[in-house]
Amino acid sequence: MEEKLKLYGFNNLTKALSFNIYDICYAKTQREQRDYINYVDEQYNSERLTNILTHVTQMIGARILNISSQDYDPQGASVTILIAEEAAIELGQKRPKGDTILAHLDKSHVTVHTYPEFHPETSLATFRVDIDVSTCGEISPLLTLDYLIGQFDSDIITMDYRVRGFTRDVAGRKLFIDSKMTSIQEFISEDILDIYDAVDVNMYQANLFHTRMLVKELELQNYLFNTDVHELPPKTRLEISSNLRREMIEIFSGKNLY
Repeated sequence: MEEKLKLYGFNNLTKALSFNIYDICYAKTQREQRDYINYVDEQYNSERLTNILTHVTQMIGARILNISSQDYDPQGASVTILIAEEAAIELGQKRPKGDTILAHLDKSHVTVHTYPEFHPETSLATFRVDIDVSTCGEISPLLTLDYLIGQFDSDIITMDYRVRGFTRDVAGRKLFIDSKMTSIQEFISEDILDIYDAVDVNMYQANLFHTRMLVKELELQNYLFNTDVHELPPKTRLEISSNLRREMIEIFSGKNLY
């Protein structure tokens, strides 16, 4: 909002962002599939994901309490970070020393999980990344969207944002949301939005916002591993491009259309 809200105590609204991306590629031969696995291990290993989530934690003004991470065989990883909002720590008392924390601080967390998947007939490989950011406090996790989108090769992006609970202003009036918004797209830069087709499905009365995005342009070379697109016959290029676009449209729509 234009003017900072004057609250009675800590802003205890729970703001939950679910950020979900799909990275699709074409890997037909065994060599291409090995290259794909190597790509996944490089792009989505627990160390890189931890670094990304650590930066997200800094962006929302929180402090890391604990990190748990795990890599999986043959690919994929998950990371969970328990965080504490600085505003909660400082509410009415001095900053805790050592490992001492307030009981309610474990309500805030940042997590990421990855899910690999292969199509049995079209040789398409889809890698899904789920990131969840749940916080209490003044800074919205929506402010991390440009950074998160920039960290991944995203063909489809789906985002859910919900504000739960209530807080009070100094007059005791309940506040069920602490910022004016009509769409998640308001928190995404125009440069990024120009790359995607975006659709909103919002329930304003429930403070629930949903946005899904589908990449507009499909450059076939970006979806191949160690293969020059010009080495493929035109008919093969068309078939792969059609399969990629159909896969993307179905994921974007959440329906089996073809």
